[in-house]
Amino acid sequence: MTIKELIAIGEEKLNNAGIHDYANDARELLCLATGKDRTGLIMYINSEVANETAQRYYDLVAERAGRTPLQHITGEQEFMGYRFKVTKDVLVPRFDTELLVEEAAKRAILGAKILDLCTGSGIIGIALKKMCFGSEVTMTDVSDEALMIAEENAKANKAEVRIVKSDMFEALDPKEKFTLIVSNPPYIPAAEIEKLDPEVRDHDPRLALDGGEDGLDFYRVIASEAPKYLAPGGQVLLEIGYDLGESVPALLEAAGCKSIEVLKDMAGNDRVVAAVL
Repeated sequence: MTIKELIAIGEEKLNNAGIHDYANDARELLCLATGKDRTGLIMYINSEVANETAQRYYDLVAERAGRTPLQHITGEQEFMGYRFKVTKDVLVPRFDTELLVEEAAKRAILGAKILDLCTGSGIIGIALKKMCFGSEVTMTDVSDEALMIAEENAKANKAEVRIVKSDMFEALDPKEKFTLIVSNPPYIPAAEIEKLDPEVRDHDPRLALDGGEDGLDFYRVIASEAPKYLAPGGQVLLEIGYDLGESVPALLEAAGCKSIEVLKDMAGNDRVVAAVL
C-alpha cells in the first residue's frame, strides 16, 4: 500500500464512523504510524509502506473510529504555538481557550502575578508565562494526576511556574495578592454530561467537566473568593459555556466587580468573562 492509498482508507473509515475532522485525523494518525510529519507524507505520497507500518496505521484508525480522542492517541496537542502532553487525566485543550489566554496576555501588566485555577494540563498558565515578560505564574488543581502532567508540560516548554495542589483557593494565602486570576473551570451541568460527544463524555475526566447542577458551582466559588486574593485593580478572566454569558457576570457583579465584559469566540458564542476588582 502507498501513503496515498492508506490516507484514502483512513479517511473512509473515520468518515463512516462519524468523525467530523476525518481528513485531518487520518493524516495525523499516519504521521504517528510512519514517523513522518505532514510534509513528509506529501513528499512520499506515492511511496510504498511496510506491512507492519500499515497494520499499525489500521490499528490507530480503528481506535479513533471507536471515538478515542485523537489527542489521547497521539499523546499531545498544540496550543498557542506550544506542544502539550495530554492524557486521560486532563481535559483535552480546546482552540476556544486561546481567546482567554490572548485576552489575559493583553491585560497582564509588566511583572504580573497570575493565578491559574483548575489548571489541568497547564496550558493557560504555561502559555501566559511564555507570553508575559517578567510574570510570576501560580497554577493550582485538586488532581494529583493533572498536576503531574502540568509539571511535565512546564518543564518541556521551559516555563518556570509554581504548581500548587489546591481545591480552588484552599491552599493559597490571601496575603499573597494576584494582579490577574484566570480559569477555565468545569462548567457543564451534571445532567448534560451524558449528552456530550463520546470523545468528551467517555474520555475527558469527569472532574474537569462537572460544574454542578447548573454549571455554576466553580464560578460561585471564584466570585466569592477571588476578591480576597486580588490586588486592588486586579482582574478576573474566566472561560464560560456559551449559555453562561448572563449568569457568570451577575455573580461577579454581586461580588463587587466592575467593568464586566463578555467576549465572544470566533463562532459568535459568549466565551470569556472579564472583570475588574
